[in-house]
Amino acid sequence: MNTVIVPVDFSETSLHAARYAAQLLVGHYGVTLVLYHSYSKPSEAVKAEESLAQLKEDLVKDYIVKMEVLAHQEDDFVDGLERAARHRKADLVIMGITGKSALAQVFFGSNTLKMAETKACPVLIVPESAGFTPIKNVMLTSDFKDTLNTTPSVPIKTILDTFHPQLHIVNVDKDHYISLTDNYEKEKQDLKQMFASYNPEFYFMRLYDVDEALDLFAKDREIDLVIAIQKDHSFMGKLFSTGRTKKMTYQSKVPILVIHE
Repeated sequence: MNTVIVPVDFSETSLHAARYAAQLLVGHYGVTLVLYHSYSKPSEAVKAEESLAQLKEDLVKDYIVKMEVLAHQEDDFVDGLERAARHRKADLVIMGITGKSALAQVFFGSNTLKMAETKACPVLIVPESAGFTPIKNVMLTSDFKDTLNTTPSVPIKTILDTFHPQLHIVNVDKDHYISLTDNYEKEKQDLKQMFASYNPEFYFMRLYDVDEALDLFAKDREIDLVIAIQKDHSFMGKLFSTGRTKKMTYQSKVPILVIHE
């Protein structure tokens, strides 16, 4: 991992994400944290650059992290952020999300979800209630369908190689019974081989409420990061394009990393 971008609009939500990112990258000296801000009018340029410089100064007082600032004039926030991620070849974008008010959800919340829907790079969503914890346990959610072709192993392995957590691979399905079907067993073996060097643990839960199942598992296993694979026509893809995802991200206390297949 080389470059991580954190967009800030100087709201508490974005500042929380910036602090989380700085804490996360302490000790990772080869990674550059880029504080990004977009403004709409040329007259706002000087203030934007001064505010970013002050934020950088405040953060480096507490966290030893290689840090840069980037301010651009943009007509559209998500388009500008996506362009910055592509131009900087970012490995990760870290964004906050808030559930405090409907107005806050409409603005910063919707921009976070829109960015997560792009394919510029993986997006780590940091809920307002998510306090920082070192990444020791990661939950990878999977629908166990065509996993060899749809699991983005390279960006997932980048995260695993950076933080060296225990990997928990989880599937929730209302039709699970005592033993796995042949198809599920095959997909399990494919994933086991794919992530063999990380010693993954597998869990299959027979529950109807997916949100509740994942939340309970995260609490029980002290999960520090959830990885969700966004597919265009799969369960997780549908999950991320519906109100369920908003509920998941707004109410979660665990950061969620969205990676496209």
